[in-house]
Amino acid sequence: FPKTVIYILKARPQEQVSRKRKEGRRPRMQLVWRNIILMSLLHIGAVYGFTLIPSAKTLTLIWTALCYVFSGLGVTAGAHRLWSHRSYKASFPLRVFLALGNSMASQNDIYEWARDHRVHHKYSETDADPHNATRGFFFAHVGWLLVRKHPDVKEKGQKLDMSDLEEDKVVMFQRSRLSLVVMCFVLPTLVPWWGWGESLKVAAAHMWGNRPYDISINPRENRLVSLSALGEGFHNYHHTFPFDYGASEFGWRLNLTTAFIDLMCFLGLASDRKRVSKEMILARKQRTGNENSKSD
Repeated sequence: FPKTVIYILKARPQEQVSRKRKEGRRPRMQLVWRNIILMSLLHIGAVYGFTLIPSAKTLTLIWTALCYVFSGLGVTAGAHRLWSHRSYKASFPLRVFLALGNSMASQNDIYEWARDHRVHHKYSETDADPHNATRGFFFAHVGWLLVRKHPDVKEKGQKLDMSDLEEDKVVMFQRSRLSLVVMCFVLPTLVPWWGWGESLKVAAAHMWGNRPYDISINPRENRLVSLSALGEGFHNYHHTFPFDYGASEFGWRLNLTTAFIDLMCFLGLASDRKRVSKEMILARKQRTGNENSKSD
């Protein structure tokens, strides 16, 4: 989600709990007004965009769906499962494809995304977690992007081994040269305009759901999140077994990203998928899971 296992969270439940020590008084939050304004404009634009759906051409709606899946895979199959967790290997063409999709999603560059996510796993729900869910749903969902990072986030992030990404030319090219603005805003707008004359008038899984694998951590299973985020809602499983490329024990069920990675392996563009055995899953459920929770 080699060098690849250094950042994988393998702590036992009691170790996870002990790490969540009593923390001192948090420093005063500093608002980042540039981000607040940009996020506000993006969401206002999204709401306005919904009102235009009835008047959009069919090709535009198809293009929108394709952009949604493409950008989503850039995050889920790319920044998350490939570059953050190294749960499988991808060929150069596939890495380029996923980097372009990640740029279209415009969720920071791959390097920064992966660094924040590795810190999130290693120090989950402490002050060193960039989107600490114990600070509330709004903060975990979007608020963390609107304020300065807690000093612990910066301190722990600087200590992570990121050499695997620094050696990946695709990641570093995307970080330094590829325009996120072009991929996220310009290209999706110009294609329907030039192509078919379209008018020019796009954190819940830590708080709601069950915990069949580990009741000592907050991340939960949430089918709605899985459906909307291409398979990223099996969060209790993912935080228990972060190295599993499928991020779920149920294969393709509500998990388009897993199906995509499997297809890439079938085509010879990806390989070495890491998986957790059924025996290990059952043993973990019995040891740390909630017997009353259904995981299927």
